[in-house]
Order: sequence, then structure tokens, then C-alpha cells
Amino acid sequence: MKKRIGILTGGGDCPGLNAVIYAVVKAAAKRHWSTLGILGGFEGLLAPVQTRPLDYREMDGLLHLGGTVLSTSNSGRFAAKVGHGEAKRIDPAILAEAKRNFDALGLSALVVVGGDGSLSIALQCLEAGIPVVGVPKTIDNDLGGTVVTFGFDTAVSFATDALDRLRPTAMSHNRVMVVEMMGRYAGWIAAHAGIAGGASVILIPEIPFSYEGICRKIAAREAEGKNFTLIAVAEGARERHKDFVTSAAPVGGAFREARLGGIASHVAAEIQQRTGKETRVVVLGHLQRGGLPTTFDRLICTRFGVRAVSLIAEKKFGRMVALRPPDTADVPIADAVGTLRTVPVDGDLVTTGKALGICWGE
Repeated sequence: MKKRIGILTGGGDCPGLNAVIYAVVKAAAKRHWSTLGILGGFEGLLAPVQTRPLDYREMDGLLHLGGTVLSTSNSGRFAAKVGHGEAKRIDPAILAEAKRNFDALGLSALVVVGGDGSLSIALQCLEAGIPVVGVPKTIDNDLGGTVVTFGFDTAVSFATDALDRLRPTAMSHNRVMVVEMMGRYAGWIAAHAGIAGGASVILIPEIPFSYEGICRKIAAREAEGKNFTLIAVAEGARERHKDFVTSAAPVGGAFREARLGGIASHVAAEIQQRTGKETRVVVLGHLQRGGLPTTFDRLICTRFGVRAVSLIAEKKFGRMVALRPPDTADVPIADAVGTLRTVPVDGDLVTTGKALGICWGE
């Protein structure tokens, strides 16, 4: 019987998911394997089981498409992250049902494409007897074990473009523009886009901020005749000694991770009150998740997908594909999850920004 493998996409969507699917299906076909897509993330392995065959001849159109043709989920019975990043164990009965359905589908391995939450679930599936390999996905770029995760480059490109577009209107009206970007517990997007887009203030979760520091920077720019300021802020940025700003209670209660958002409005209101400067807010939100993946993301997704198929051929289960320039590599999934990869506060990225006069909110 011809070997059959499965693939699913879990967690939030991001550009490049379809490129990974494309690469896995094509690389598997070259080995005369078939590939079955699991729909709706891990939930597709539970009754009623939801799958679709993936024909390698239909894959060429996927390379450049955003989103995922398999759909995805970051809630439901397989949610492994609740609160502010706390992990939870999946009900053993649910894992056992998934294993039975995995066997009934005639699968010999499962490719799990996702971030910390999805790969944490993958580890539990491995313990339940499902052979898995992982592909690292998160626009937040906060997963350990790899130099970069796919989706991040596309998100940064969009956020930088947004700052470029907002600069002329900020200059025209002498305004402060506060731009909120994704980044729950790691500020990679805000840090990269902020520096590349010429923001004067960058607020990230790793460096608690004070309004006094921000207002000093705005006043210093005014003294230099620069009557506008761009501020890049990660959604997980926090005022010193304060908690996260949460936009709303998550749908699904205990089965969804806390939803952050709204920090930019708090920052803008406080700045306007303290400085008298007209201040506006732009929340990029899910726009960062959509659109066409960049060349970098398309290429790394293709390389990751091919490497995942190689791991299955080598029976190296429980491992995740990683980028270790100039090559791809593989690491234990257990080494990649559970510890966030955050922006080093004394690292090159932050010190570069400081050398340029960028305020990090201190």
C-alpha cells in the first residue's frame, strides 16, 4: 500500500501556510506518497473527521496565496494555551480518539504546522502514539529552536509599509501617530518594523515603558523642529508595574488564550493629555496576517516543507524543522516549545535603536 501522510495547520493563520502545504505535498509525491489534509486544525481528527485529499498536480497555485486551504483553529477541545500563555493538558480521551481516527485514515505520520500552542499539542499527540513532525509558524517570531519562523517577514514588511504611509500624514498635521502591531509577549515585529520604518518610539513587552520617557522624547523632537512622532507599539507592551491591556474576554472562555489589544489607545490618550499634541491611533490587527507572503517567507516555507517530508522518511518523529543559516536543520519539538524567544534587551537590535536615538519607553 502506498504510504500516506497527513498535514494540518493550527493556531492563527499567517502568510506562508499554503506554501508549506504545497512543498509537503509535492515532496511527498516525489517519493510516491499521498498526502491527506486535516481540516480545521487538530479538531479535524475528532468526530466528525474532516479531511481532503491533496493532489500534487493542484498545488502550484498555492505557493503565493495567504491563509490556509485547510482552515485552522486556535480554540476548541485541542486548545493548549489559556490565560497569558499558560499551558494545559489535553483530555486523554480526546487524544485517544484522535489516535484511533489517525489509524483509521491509514496515516503513517502527521505534519503539524504551527506555533508554540500547536506544537505543544503535537508533543501530546506524540505521547499518545501519533508520529508527528513540526514546522514552526508564528508571525510573532517567538518560538525557540529556530532563527526565524515563517510569516514574520511578511508581517514586518506590512507593518513597515504602514509606518511609511503614516509618516506623511503625521508630518502634514504635526501629529503623534501610535501604531499598534501584533506581538503578545515578544516585540520582534514592533522592533524590526519600528527601526525600518523610522519610528522615534518603540514599545515592546520586554521593556516596560513610562509615559515620562515617551513624552521626553516627543518634547526633544519638538525642540529640534520635528513636530510629529511615529510610535510603534506591540500589543503586549505594558506600562511599568501595570498588567497587559486586554481588548475583550476571549470567545470560548477557558478554551481560548486571553485576547490582547488596545494598548495603543491607552498610550495615545495619555500622550495627548500630557503633551497637548493631537494624537491618532492605527491598529494593524489582522491585516498583518493576510496578503501574499514575501519572497523570503515563500522560500523558507518551501524549504521547511521539504525538510519535514525528509524527517518522516528518516523516521525522526517528535522533531521540528528549523532554520540554522545557511541551511535548514531539525531540533526536538520539546526544545522549541514552552519558552518564549523574546527580544534581548541588551542585544544588537535594541542597542542599534538606541544608537539612532530611538526611545524604548524607559
